[in-house]
Amino acid sequence: MTQKELLIPIFLKDGKAVKDWKDFSLFLEGDPKSLAQYYDNHGADGILCFDLSDSEEGHEQSIRILKEMACTADLPIFGGGNIRRMEDVKKLLYAGCRRVFLNYGKEENCELTQEVSDRFGKEKILACVRTEEEFSEARGREEYLGGIVVLNEKLLKKETKELPCYVVTDEPDSFLVREDVQGVIVTGWRGAGENYMERKHLWKQRGIPVNTFETSVKWEELKLNESGLLPVVVQDYKNLEVLMVAYMNQEAFETTVRTGRMTYYSRSRRELWVKGLTSGHFQYVKELCIDCDRDTLLAKVHQVGAACHTGNRSCFYETILQKEYDKTNPLKVFEEVYEVIQDRKIHPKEGSYTNYLFDKGLDKILKKVGEEAAEIIIAAKNPDPEEIKYEISDFLYHAMVLMAEKGVTWKDITEELARR
Repeated sequence: MTQKELLIPIFLKDGKAVKDWKDFSLFLEGDPKSLAQYYDNHGADGILCFDLSDSEEGHEQSIRILKEMACTADLPIFGGGNIRRMEDVKKLLYAGCRRVFLNYGKEENCELTQEVSDRFGKEKILACVRTEEEFSEARGREEYLGGIVVLNEKLLKKETKELPCYVVTDEPDSFLVREDVQGVIVTGWRGAGENYMERKHLWKQRGIPVNTFETSVKWEELKLNESGLLPVVVQDYKNLEVLMVAYMNQEAFETTVRTGRMTYYSRSRRELWVKGLTSGHFQYVKELCIDCDRDTLLAKVHQVGAACHTGNRSCFYETILQKEYDKTNPLKVFEEVYEVIQDRKIHPKEGSYTNYLFDKGLDKILKKVGEEAAEIIIAAKNPDPEEIKYEISDFLYHAMVLMAEKGVTWKDITEELARR
């Protein structure tokens, strides 16, 4: 059976998160990125993002916010609102939205369905309905839609087999058991303090298929140390930086799996320890791996703030021995070169070629990028691979100057590639 999804809505107005489509007062200080990160960390399966703007400028602002949300959170975003033409759908998808919903209260959105479905694939297009007429209209275009967002739960008086539905409701339990409901969008669960992972564990106990953390290895199968504890190495899930080492007992292990927050056993206090409970520097589980002997756990986490009680990002901040070596981790090299370029832009240095490019402006930078791209083509025709390595390096440097000029980072690029 297909897993059911728990989605949380975010309503965007003037670049801020507001309470809903009727109340434009700010919701939780109006920070959409922080909300997206919170929902991701606490076990939501997706975000339904409504753009409530009523102008072209406001729509572009919402697109930028959506892009920032997609870079901040790993969970899928469904976007819609203020769509007038196919270009708006493309912008939403390119901003990082997994799917786009069309407002079936607007005739032009209904007529747009086949065009965007053929262009981007029906699985990426949803209809958003509020009335019986709009619901019937969506059913009539079933071949071009991947599902329906139902804003009025009363429309689902009986099961409909035509298309999977995502229903807005504050009483999700009664809908999740239905075969025609793919997911629930719960408006009443948006506040701080909600842990969606724990709610989903309760649903799973009732036999509802939802996405929760489940381990393939039981605690009894792990090899503990002489104190009956399991060592845990903690690593940043994106850059793989080792953050800290801690220990778990069975209760800490099971609490971590149930809540999605790293929980340890404090040997000094002899009690359970939820990392970040006092400091706010929580660790949210992305992946748990066991070593070949099954006596050490590797936790890949999203770290909020510093992992170390000293305030350092990692507990391993003190170097006590170092041999010189070439640091050739590709992303590290790219980031370090980019940082130098950024520094030149902020703090110009006399005689710097990088500053020469910035001083000459965008046209000069673009000219150099084009020239270096042509040099790659010429080098590729020659038998010596050294030439192409040299020319690609030149090209990448000039591309990074362009990135710095336009405010694009390697994080933006890698996240875009990962989404593809």
